[in-house]
Amino acid sequence: MSARLVLATARRVLAQLRRDRRTVALLLVVPLLLLLLLRYVFTQQPAVFDRVGAPLLALFPFLTMFLVTSVAMLRERSSGTLERLLTTPLGKADLLLGYALAFGLVAVAQTVLASALALGPLGLDVAAGPLLVVVLAVLDALLGTALGLLLSAFARTEFQAVQFLPAFVLPQLLLCGLFAARDAMAAPLRWLSAAFPLTYAVDGMQQLTVSGALTSDVVRDLVVVACCCLAALALGAATLPRRTA
Repeated sequence: MSARLVLATARRVLAQLRRDRRTVALLLVVPLLLLLLLRYVFTQQPAVFDRVGAPLLALFPFLTMFLVTSVAMLRERSSGTLERLLTTPLGKADLLLGYALAFGLVAVAQTVLASALALGPLGLDVAAGPLLVVVLAVLDALLGTALGLLLSAFARTEFQAVQFLPAFVLPQLLLCGLFAARDAMAAPLRWLSAAFPLTYAVDGMQQLTVSGALTSDVVRDLVVVACCCLAALALGAATLPRRTA
């Protein structure tokens, strides 16, 4: 693995993103619009917005980064770009880390903008400081990036890549504890939710909503999300095919 090749890949990806205005709008503008819409949905129930706003502040970047990265990596394979790149000294790990770095920078910009809007003009009230909220939101966006890169290896078309969103992400969304308390679920569902990384992302945001301290539960959630990011990138490097058959 070469730092020079990773940085070169990140620059190439960022240059491609800069030319794709629709994708930039999806990554940077859509989460802001969704948060704004959510605020006015609960305009008469500010306590409800405070309860669900922080977890959704992490979910929206997770979803958009998962979708964009899975499609972007598949496009590299289907166009033959990936196969040509891998004939150079660039390795799979360099490629995936370059993608992760590029989309990680986008994730930072995305979550800073969304957090500034939610914690500022929209009046989202969380017990923790904004720094912890932003750090966890960035990790959640990176988790979406890493999982998108991993699962893109198992798709043959862009349509199949998009299908991973309902097939892989929605079950996590339903069982993460956002819509119903995990303690109230049947035991098999609790065990399944404990295996999903999104559960820890949402739990961390829920903890930050009610507690201003960096508790052991929040540290656990941060560590689990970070480890899942690294594991997904490692598995992605091991399973990524050179091109789509």
